[in-house]
Amino acid sequence: MEQRFHPHHTIPPLVNVPEARVPTDLEEYMFDLNGYVFLPGVLSKAEVADANARIDTIPRSLPRKGWHGWVQREDHPEHRGISYQQVYEMGGALERMIDHPNYINHVLRFIGGHDTFDYHHGPAFIDENFYTIRGPGEAIPLHAGGHDRTKRMSFGYHNGRFQCNQINVLIAFTDIGPGDGATMVIPGSHKSNIAHPEFSRPKRGDEWGDGSSGGSVDGIAGAMEVHMMAGDAIVFVDATCHGSARRVNPGERKIAVYRYGSSWNRTRYGYHASPELLARANPFARKIINPQEYIRPPGTDARW
Repeated sequence: MEQRFHPHHTIPPLVNVPEARVPTDLEEYMFDLNGYVFLPGVLSKAEVADANARIDTIPRSLPRKGWHGWVQREDHPEHRGISYQQVYEMGGALERMIDHPNYINHVLRFIGGHDTFDYHHGPAFIDENFYTIRGPGEAIPLHAGGHDRTKRMSFGYHNGRFQCNQINVLIAFTDIGPGDGATMVIPGSHKSNIAHPEFSRPKRGDEWGDGSSGGSVDGIAGAMEVHMMAGDAIVFVDATCHGSARRVNPGERKIAVYRYGSSWNRTRYGYHASPELLARANPFARKIINPQEYIRPPGTDARW
């Protein structure tokens, strides 16, 4: 693996846990080719059960924009399901996922900031972490794509290293097969120079808001479902076109997404880690959730 990197650069190091997994040559190839890599069994059954149990303590009656401690329900239309932001605040497996050894090296390798200014404040930054529950009839339309050229979700590879500004780790907390509303991707779309014709379809934008039945990725040319068992993960660059199939089976689909970027990024929605989480997190995780401390004049109120 060493020979693929410029001699002036070093491979991103293992994180501060001895069992940390390192991406294989094949995983790096598949990520470059498709824009994502599938990692089976990154969470144990005990970790899956722990995370689900913690989420279950949030009342389903919590209104949109309502708070449960440091966790907030997103203001999503009902046809997109229920989504909770800042779930790493709930501790246990959801907190461990900040720097989980079964995928954190994949994240750091694909961000590619080691030994550059991108590492000035820390190894990475989580700009969003959420847990989503969808039932029958619910889905999310196709979005993103390499054609967009949004810097925040861009894909790049230069001088032996990946340069991706947003890497998503999507983990299944239920088994997700045919009819379960699986995540769908268009492989290779992270490098597309042309927008998929789906993005030009009339009234497509109406599918995102309230008052509609919502859209899905079902039947869109080039898209494929990613079936997962509880504890499996997809690591993908956000430039990859993605969305979900509509769930038609009874029951619920449960997943979490942790989005990582370079340490100079800031939170997507303005959320910040709680003082309690910062106090208990291990030093490496703390640098990921809070890579920058604001510089203030002496005596300035820290809440400013």
